Amino acid sequence: MASPALMQNYGNRTLTLVRGEGNYLWDDSDRRYLDALSGIAVCGLGHCHPAVTMAIQEQANTLLHASNLYNLQPQEQLGEKLVSLSGMDNVFFSNSGAEANEAAIKLARKLGNERNLACPKIVVTEGAFHGRTLATLTATGNPKVQQGFAPLPEGFLRVPFNDAAAIEKLADEHDDIVAILVEPIQGEGGIRIPDADYLPRLRSLCDQQGWLLMLDEIQTANGRSGKLFAYQHHDGLLPDVVTTAKGLGNGVPIGACLARGKAATLFTAGAHGSTFGGNPLACRAGLAVLETLEKEWLIERAENLGTQLLDQLNSELAGCDHVKEVRGLGLLIGIELDRPCAELVDLARAHGLLINVTAGNVVRLLPPLTLTDAECSQIATTVASLVRDFAQQAA
Repeated sequence: MASPALMQNYGNRTLTLVRGEGNYLWDDSDRRYLDALSGIAVCGLGHCHPAVTMAIQEQANTLLHASNLYNLQPQEQLGEKLVSLSGMDNVFFSNSGAEANEAAIKLARKLGNERNLACPKIVVTEGAFHGRTLATLTATGNPKVQQGFAPLPEGFLRVPFNDAAAIEKLADEHDDIVAILVEPIQGEGGIRIPDADYLPRLRSLCDQQGWLLMLDEIQTANGRSGKLFAYQHHDGLLPDVVTTAKGLGNGVPIGACLARGKAATLFTAGAHGSTFGGNPLACRAGLAVLETLEKEWLIERAENLGTQLLDQLNSELAGCDHVKEVRGLGLLIGIELDRPCAELVDLARAHGLLINVTAGNVVRLLPPLTLTDAECSQIATTVASLVRDFAQQAA
């Protein structure tokens, strides 16, 4: 049970984790669990990866904080690395994905104000999840998490996900739109993958209208999709703004908002800031993550493991009537059932496997990119067996 000293916004947590190593976690009874969630797409290198641990130790012995009043070498090194790998022009560092998305929203608002728009609009989608600050909560397409926090900020127009035509229609109806904010793959929304022409159509529309294409890659970046960023699955496509966090620090809190072109010039001195954003410890960890992804070929590994996991799940769940779809890209895997299935989380835990259920009826798998073939097969076999048993009991 969680301590009463903590606010109870995370509900009744019954598992206490005390240690992690590689792709496994241990609880306070020394029981081991194969981690197929990675701290919700955070620990892509597994737990306590030696390269990240060493980088943190060295930086903790050198400099933890000095503030953004000064140049900081780890910040500059990580910024240069991200810019080089992403095709973007510059970066603002924050402490979380929500803060990175706040920066993106502020960039869009800044553009709108430069255009003398009284209330510049950002197009967002149903089923999206962009964070829990007031602005990102409003951009999020989930009324349940918005409940109780009214009044929410104005300035957002919502359309169905994977419906480029709906956004094209908005262009004819509104002259105050400045940006589109969308996830290349919806994570919290149930690992929903859009049509292949969706992002290219949005890119073309933004070019025609002078809007910013802003991609929320908080969950999809850092190699998880089989590319460093999911938009890199589309040759030649670049967003104007892209945000990342989660897997960038492998457990050390960090967020980044990257921009290019006009968007990269909107923040001037004093326009935005963060006390801890881009601190040396977080940036050193982020640099170690990116270097390790390259050195150990883990991005390519994620693509191969994802194919293996999808193929095995599809094979073992073939003919299971209550499974609507098995889908994914890289190591973002969703198994959609035709009914709520939250109890599968506890059932998997009893079998030594950590998963979660999102959107009510989608088993979400976000394992480390460091999985072995045997561990990948174990996840597929265990999950498929649990889903089949669940489906039989529900019949």
